[in-house]
Amino acid sequence: MMTPTQIKICGVTNANDARASVERGADMIGFNFYPASPRYIEPAIARGIIDELPARTCAVGVFVDADPAEIRKHAKTAGFRCVQLHGHTTPESCSELAQEFRVIRALSTDVQFEPERTAAFPDCDVLIDAYHPELRGGTGQTCDWSAAWAAMRYTRFLILSGGLTARNVGSAIAAVAPHAVDVCSGVESAPGVKDDRALEEFISAVRAASPMTNATRSRS
Repeated sequence: MMTPTQIKICGVTNANDARASVERGADMIGFNFYPASPRYIEPAIARGIIDELPARTCAVGVFVDADPAEIRKHAKTAGFRCVQLHGHTTPESCSELAQEFRVIRALSTDVQFEPERTAAFPDCDVLIDAYHPELRGGTGQTCDWSAAWAAMRYTRFLILSGGLTARNVGSAIAAVAPHAVDVCSGVESAPGVKDDRALEEFISAVRAASPMTNATRSRS
């Protein structure tokens, strides 16, 4: 069945940006609960935004090396039911959390990345991002699209991230055929502040480039 590529707007820090993203057609809104990030948001503040999101919109709590107890605590406060996990979270922890949440395991295409590694997370969706030695997401760097494409066969749902903008997302969709795309810095005027025009142009570019479900394409 043909469906468009889904869109995730990440690093949202205020209600106006969340509203603008949803109104333009975003499917997922990401809230960063990693304290070292310039896009960090307090769980209680995120709760006020999440409560106003339409039921169809998936609110995603983004974490780096967080233990399950911390994630559950933030989920209770903020009210999200989907978690995105960066860092060294093990397959076992992901499977445990997947009993309670929709889990997105984030992996970067560093020199050690092996596409088949994504098969270690069968209970999770997988987000493929660019590698950065210090930052976890929002780097503005483009990931290895060929590696992301190769990972598609090992995942149930792949989200492509890393340096996407309105200018290159069409090429990215053509190269990888992901189920969804994720954007953060590519639609910002400053860290944590979305640019309304950039949002509109990005989402329009995704819609123009995704006439069919990528999962239906042959991987042979």
